[in-house]
Order: sequence, then C-alpha cells, then structure tokens
Amino acid sequence: MLNHITLMGRLTRDPELRRTQSGTAVTSFTLAVDRDFKSQSGEKETDFIDIVAWRSTAEFVSKYFSKGRMAVVEGRLQIRDWTDKDGGKRRSAEVIADNVYFGDSKKDDQGSRPVSRGVDVSASDFAEISEEDGELPF
Repeated sequence: MLNHITLMGRLTRDPELRRTQSGTAVTSFTLAVDRDFKSQSGEKETDFIDIVAWRSTAEFVSKYFSKGRMAVVEGRLQIRDWTDKDGGKRRSAEVIADNVYFGDSKKDDQGSRPVSRGVDVSASDFAEISEEDGELPF
C-alpha cells in the first residue's frame, strides 16, 4: 500500500506552534494549492488543504514559515472521523507532513532585490580569435 502526497502552495496563515500534554510539538496550517487547469468559467481554482506537522518538523515550520510563503510538503493523507457538538458524524481530510521545504527564495522584506549594475567592458579588453581552428587534439 502507498499513501504519499506532495503539495506545493502558499500558507494562508502563520503556523501556530502548540504542545500536547506530553510536550510534543505540533503545528497546523492551510496550504493554498492552485489547480493546473481552469474552471469552465475560465477562472483558476485553488484548493485549501489542511496540513499538520509534528515534532521537529512542527518547530521548523513555525520558526521559518509565515503567511504567503511558498512551501513544498511531503507527507501522507489522513482521514479523520469525528463527532461535532450537535452529535453529527463528520469526516475531514488532512495531510500529515513528514517533510516541509522552502518553495521560494528567502523572503525579502523590502519587496524586490536591487538589480546589480553590469560592468563596463570595451572591445579592446579581449584578444581576437582567429577563425582557423587548425588541428584539434580530440
């Protein structure tokens, strides 16, 4: 049997680190994942997928990720059955994250990075190459 999922999307909110009664770190967040195709109306659709990370992965996510950051999540799909406060049976799906990676470069607080200026070079700085190859050693 195989239960493996890989997702890439943006966090819809800041992850919140919590601890279980035994002290185990856990965080949950939602990943907005764009679909590869458009709807009949021509709009791009997005799925909002609940993610749960445990232990060191939870600590890593809560420390380095924030709302809007692109993330790649590897994990497994878990289906939970539960009873709501009115006694109704409910079912939800969530991804249990085994690994979370950065999906974009480090966030720049100033928007975009400054563009570096090119170096001025004149043609006299280069030697001319003759068009005759002569004998090549290979």
